Amino acid sequence: MLNIIPYSYKDAEIKELLNSMTILIDTREQRNEHITQYFDSKGIAYKTRKLDTGDYMTLMPANEKLGVMKPIQFKAAIERKNSVEELAQSIKDRTRFENELIRSQMFNFTLIVEDSNGYENLLKGNYRSQYSPQALLASLKTFESRYGFTTVFLPKRAVGNYIYYHFYYLVRNLVKG
Repeated sequence: MLNIIPYSYKDAEIKELLNSMTILIDTREQRNEHITQYFDSKGIAYKTRKLDTGDYMTLMPANEKLGVMKPIQFKAAIERKNSVEELAQSIKDRTRFENELIRSQMFNFTLIVEDSNGYENLLKGNYRSQYSPQALLASLKTFESRYGFTTVFLPKRAVGNYIYYHFYYLVRNLVKG
């Protein structure tokens, strides 16, 4: 379940709250300079801290004037894989991957794979793993169904934008009530 904000805000107040939103990045997240560069270029606030679920989450800082008495960390998380190969390796290590998915069930959870042709590459076996395309697809779709998440295949250049707007509109809908 997602946090609910118990106030009715005017449009200007919603804009102020959304402008204060901060993206949280897991300290173990690697090779994400393209994402942080996007955030820097757009003036998007972010902080690095240990996250128990996913690689990215979002936080609304306290804003007493608008009734947010302490920071709100929303129950939404994004896990990022830098390729279909990394996805295949993660799924092959079933216990670790499934433990992550079990933790994610309490969250609005999305899995990003940085490969705009990733679904096609998965189907054609265009990756180095010995995992067969049929087995990899079956595992991914079984996990999606079992744990209620979505996998999105994106070009690397669009990932920072996707992360920000995924959280932006999720928080906006919660704030608007």
